[in-house]
This record gives sequence, structure tokens and C-alpha cells, in this order.
Amino acid sequence: MQVPIIRLRPALSSLPLFFVLLDLQYGSGLGNDPGEVDKHLELGKKLLAAGQLADALSHYHAAVDGDPDNYLTYYKRATVYLALGRSKSAVPDLTRVIELKPDFTAARLQRGNVYLKQGRLEEARSDFTAVLQASPGDQNVVKLLVQVAEIQMLVAQAKEGLESSDHSSAMDALDQAVELCPWAAWLRELRAECLESRGDLSRAVTELRAAGKLRPEPSTYLRASRLLYSTGELQDALNEVRECLRLDPDHRECFQLYKQAKRLGKQFDDGEKLLESGSYDAAVEKFEASMQTEPSIMTYTIRAKLRICHCHLKNSQVSEAVLVCSEVLKHDPRNVEALCDRAEAHILNDEFGEAVADYERARDIDETRSGVREGLEKAQRLQKQSQRRDYYKILGVKRTAKKQQILKAYRKMAQQWHPDNFMSEEEKKKAEKMFIDIASAKEVLTDPEMRKKFDEGEDPLDPENQQGGAGPFQHGWQPFQGFNPFGSGNFHFKFQFN
Repeated sequence: MQVPIIRLRPALSSLPLFFVLLDLQYGSGLGNDPGEVDKHLELGKKLLAAGQLADALSHYHAAVDGDPDNYLTYYKRATVYLALGRSKSAVPDLTRVIELKPDFTAARLQRGNVYLKQGRLEEARSDFTAVLQASPGDQNVVKLLVQVAEIQMLVAQAKEGLESSDHSSAMDALDQAVELCPWAAWLRELRAECLESRGDLSRAVTELRAAGKLRPEPSTYLRASRLLYSTGELQDALNEVRECLRLDPDHRECFQLYKQAKRLGKQFDDGEKLLESGSYDAAVEKFEASMQTEPSIMTYTIRAKLRICHCHLKNSQVSEAVLVCSEVLKHDPRNVEALCDRAEAHILNDEFGEAVADYERARDIDETRSGVREGLEKAQRLQKQSQRRDYYKILGVKRTAKKQQILKAYRKMAQQWHPDNFMSEEEKKKAEKMFIDIASAKEVLTDPEMRKKFDEGEDPLDPENQQGGAGPFQHGWQPFQGFNPFGSGNFHFKFQFN
């Protein structure tokens, strides 16, 4: 059932100024007794009127110390506390005023307003009722009593909405209640509960932080820390749980969460440092350990597997990288980082179509992400290039092959396809073409700059890309036409390779 929401306007919105004016009004007719206390009261009054609140407060401190049974000194100090926004400090002074002078309704009215803003509704009602009894017919006080009742109704509506999972109705009522009771920590916590129930964890944390400032309680900081921890915000979770331990160093639950978050954060930090230094296997161990430390929250599992995938990619462990990134994408299909790393792994495995598909998905999710557009263009160039001449395939090596592996493959292929190994003219022509491709592959893949260009999808020996340059055997010298660099006869030659 939808409960109607009552829209209210807060009373006495300029409360600090009201208190100061009220203070001056009552203070002007109270007179002063001789002595130091009177001097401090007089100086405090002048400073208060001039807006020098901190200086006025110091004189009222001295007046209270000099005459602890003078209700006026407490009252004056309370008004300065309120003008400074220190309502917690004002309430004890106002209470002392009422104890010393029960018929002083101005103090009771001020305290009732503070209670109202703090959400202490029954105490506010009690004070306003006492003021109304002393001043029957005071419409301002009548309005304040009505407002207390309406706030209580809003709170009831909010709780009913929470119980029935009508979060929209609950939030509407709570927003109004918090506006009228801005110093009520318990209302902030109730609103945080509502926000958490509907999955808005970020705003729930904001409410809990506000509640913690209004009323520092270990339980409030623990709730905020747990929410942050559950969303993967480790450093912020540690900050909140440290506040809990500062208030209560022996708080068992806070200490347990602190140890857990601290350990998990160190494992991730150590893994990143090892990855950065090139110790990929050791980094993988750290990230795997983090999944053992926190196996129940998927956020951390995904983070660890993302970094493990990246380690495998950097370590040229292509199959492992594809496998782990694919596991991430099962749980988080829109993870751009996993798509990009898997695309790069596909490129290393000459799976250019798959790489293009992954980069296109990443682009559709977030085209502004750094590296996505460039990666897609590279994968498309490589896919196009693979349909022409692929130097890695010519030598039969992986894209991750080292220079020595490339030279070894070149020697083997050169021996296999040397034209002297073939008898017929047709076979010799095929061997000559293959031998030229083998020599071109060796030239490109053993030269760091040319290999880098080729890995980015550009053939450095393609005349269209050279702007007048040429590769081996393209300077007008044609091998095997009147001159065989390997000699002739019965396949007797010695290779001289760089």
C-alpha cells in the first residue's frame, strides 16, 4: 500500500541567528553583579553582538568557572555553542540552566529545538509542552509540537516502506525527515539501510559517514567499512575501520576486518610490484593467494584473475591468458580490460579474427577507453596481413619466438628449400620463390624495428609501405639467374648466417 507523504517546511531555519538575538534580548535586562564574573559576562556579550564568537566563548568559559551556580553564565555559553554549530556542547549547558532556573522558558525552547534537529523527538515534545504550559496560546510552539508529530509519522512511514520493500516510499519519507532533523545520526543510518537494500551502496556509505560525524560510534564505521570492502574499495574500507579502532581499540569485529583487508591489500600490492618488475610467475602466485584470502567476494576474484591473465600475456603464455580472461568474462561480460588482454593473446596466437571480435566488443562498451581503438586497428591490419605474406608462418615460428629460435628456423628452412635440392625446372622455380620468402622473413624478424612494424600490421618489405625502399633480392639483383650464391653441383655448400 502506498502511504501518502507529507511535505513539510523546517521551522526556525536561521536557528543560530535566532538564538543570538534571543540571547541579547534576555541578557539586556538581567543586570550584572560586581566582580570578575560580571566583567567576563559583559565582555562576552559585546563580543557576541559583534559576531566574534570564539572570543566570546572564552569569556563565558571563564564566567562558568568563576560562578558554576549562575544559570546566566551557562545560558550565555550555550547560545555561543549553538551559533558555532556545536549543539552537543550546548545541550548540557541548557540542561544546567533549566536545573538552576526551571521557569526560564527560553532555555527550554532552545533545547527543544536542538532535540528536534537531533531527532530526539520525545525529548523535544516534552520541552515544547512545558513551554506551551508556561505560555498558553503561543502559536510558534504549537507549530513545533505539530512538526514533532509529523516527523514521527514520516519515520513510521519509512519503516513500513522498508519492511514491505517499498524503498521509493521509504526514501521519500526519510528525505523529508532528515531535512527537518539534520543532526539525527539514527535517521542517516536508517536512510543508509534503505539505500543498501536497494543496492545503492555508494550513497549508503555517504550516509554512514555523515552519521559517524554526528555521532561517532564503532558500529557505524564498521558498517561503512564492510560496505566499502564488499565493493572492492580496500583503501577506503581500511580508513573507515581504523576510525572504528580509534574509538574502540579492542573492538573484535573491527580488528578482524582490519586484518583481512590489510592482508588482502598487501597481496594485491605485492603482485603489482612483481608484475611491474617482470617477475610474472611470482606475481601470479600473489594474485592466486589473494583469492584464497577472500574467496567469497567476486569483485576480488575478478580483480585477481584480470591481473593473472595480464601476467600470462606478458609472459607469452598465450593459452593460459585466453583461458583466465575468458573466466573473467563469464562473470563480467562487459569487462573491457579482459577483452583487450584476451584480444592481445589471440594476436600472439595468430587468431586475428577472434582478436578483432574482442576489440570490437570492447569498443562497443567503451570506445573512449585508452588503447581500444588502436588495438582494433592493429588487429584489423594483422587480419588483412595474414591473408597475404606472414613471415612467422613462413618460418613456422610463433609471434613470441626469440631471435635465436628465428635463426634456427631460418637455417632449417633454407636448407630444406635450397634450389639445388630440386631437379625439375618447375620445382626449382617454386623453391626459388620460397627461398626468397624465407630470406625476407629472416631479415624482417631479426631486425627489431622491422619486426615491430610487422607486429603492428605493416609489412616493412611491401613497396607500398617503403616509399621507394626494397627488401632483399629487390635491388635489381635476381638470384639463381646466371649466379647461384650457394654454388652448384651435388649440394655442397656452407651457410654463413648472421
